[in-house]
Amino acid sequence: MTTHPDVHEMRARYDRMLGRRDVAFIDAPVFLVGLYCIISPWVVGFSATQADFATHNLIVGIAVGLLALGFTVAPERMYGMSWALCAVGIWLAVSPWVLITDPPASLAWNNIIVGALTFLLGLMAAWQVRGTRETPPAGAEM
Repeated sequence: MTTHPDVHEMRARYDRMLGRRDVAFIDAPVFLVGLYCIISPWVVGFSATQADFATHNLIVGIAVGLLALGFTVAPERMYGMSWALCAVGIWLAVSPWVLITDPPASLAWNNIIVGALTFLLGLMAAWQVRGTRETPPAGAEM
């Protein structure tokens, strides 16, 4: 890797990304939202009556958690996926009506709130990426 022709530029981009302290503040809330999405069927109480939807929330929560883990482990590569987090948030908010004909109010409100939080965190992550990409590289001429 040290012989790669763009190693200096890649290091500078990585340092700029990790040098922004506000980027790291998004990872933990995204992980916590994913974790809550996983346990929400039991917290809200629809795991017994809507077992298929509990499985849905489990799978989507794992996906959100994996995105958060990716944001933490490889931020330079993964923050481009912040728009996917927005899409997952929208899906969480509308999925009760797509997957169930008449969803219970507690299930619907739970997913609307979790979806809205996921969407907003995705927007915040996208905003942070935009901010780091607009910063010119060190030594670049304007």
